[in-house]
Amino acid sequence: MTRTILAILAMSLTVTACGRIRDSRANPFNWFGRDRAETVEVTDEAFLRDPRPFVAQVISLEIKQTPEGAIIQAVGLPPVQGYWNAELLEVDVDDLSTLTYEFRVSPPKVRTAQGPQRSREILVAEAVATTRLNKVRTITVIGQGNRRAVNR
Repeated sequence: MTRTILAILAMSLTVTACGRIRDSRANPFNWFGRDRAETVEVTDEAFLRDPRPFVAQVISLEIKQTPEGAIIQAVGLPPVQGYWNAELLEVDVDDLSTLTYEFRVSPPKVRTAQGPQRSREILVAEAVATTRLNKVRTITVIGQGNRRAVNR
């Protein structure tokens, strides 16, 4: 009987400790917080790096942990259907504490309908190694009209 009570007590203490670890910085799933949006204006010099235009709006940014590092996943919203060849292009590689990406897409070759938002959304992702992420404090993805960022 005493062993059963001690086992139940030990299990309950272990389970209550899990809540503290879940919310702590020691948990790798808490490395980056929620994304936040900022309004920006893109300058002409950005078009010199890549002829593809920026996606009109970055609507979400999420960092997913992997054993090798993380996957940066962004969803963009172009003005009409048919945009393709989406890519996150890293810029500002001199600052090791920040990862900054431009969300670039190719426009459709023919005129297309606007369509509902869900049919226009474009998902793009980029893998980043743990060695690069160790120094990073902020990850930012830039679109034509806004940018989204997540902080550690």
